Amino acid sequence: MKTLKLILVALAVSFATNVNAQTADELAEMAAEKKAQLSVTADEILNNYFENTGGIDNWNKIEGLKMYAKVNNGGMEIPIEITQLKNGKQMTVINFQGKEIKQGVFNGEVLWSTNFMTQKAEKSDAEATANFKLEANDFPDAFLNYKEKGYTVELLGKEDIEGTETYKIKLVKEPVTVDGIEEENVSFYFFDSENFVPLAVHSEIRQGQAKGMISEVTFSDYQEVGDIYMPFSMTQGIKGQGGQPITMDKIELNPVVDDKAFEFPEEEASKDDGDGNKN
Repeated sequence: MKTLKLILVALAVSFATNVNAQTADELAEMAAEKKAQLSVTADEILNNYFENTGGIDNWNKIEGLKMYAKVNNGGMEIPIEITQLKNGKQMTVINFQGKEIKQGVFNGEVLWSTNFMTQKAEKSDAEATANFKLEANDFPDAFLNYKEKGYTVELLGKEDIEGTETYKIKLVKEPVTVDGIEEENVSFYFFDSENFVPLAVHSEIRQGQAKGMISEVTFSDYQEVGDIYMPFSMTQGIKGQGGQPITMDKIELNPVVDDKAFEFPEEEASKDDGDGNKN
């Protein structure tokens, strides 16, 4: 803990020194010069992205996605299924030790998950549900028709990501609420400068033990799914600390899904007598 505090202090001192070495005007001028050197705009990058991955028309035809994946957790592969629909309904099913555990199940109004300890369905609070509902607007891609969603984008410049030159785009979405306080909802995407597909996304973690740290999700191995291309390899974790590998085995477009699968199991919850026994 003491070592961590020393590192944080050193970083703070270093940051303060760098900021003081240059005035705000100088920093702004440098940023403006950097952007002026770019030969493309944010919208051109996004247009190229959608064109290279199937075209806007085909992206707009997507009504649902079902992803069959494996998460590598300490050398153990855990199968998961992720279902997302255009109407906002979502569900993740984890297959662990012979059990199906549902997480992030949303029927458009109610958000719920299975408690890992009790194996009972539990509803999320109003704040988490409202934030989840906002995120559902991203389907099937946050940048698709982003202006209609009320989002804004800004090209910040070029940045190297693991040896690859990328365009860094700032995406601002509708504000989220954290502990009753409305906060800006910002993410930074990094698009390959040659083929214009996203390679990574960074965003600040707002809650929990990792609050204030930067979340990093990486994307690779783009493969054809119907008429579009999607990443089949991902990592998710804290920036600079490595990530948890996620491998897609299969992605279905417009799957047939029973709406009942998204509903909170009210009857099962009411039959529980509080001791984990069924009446």
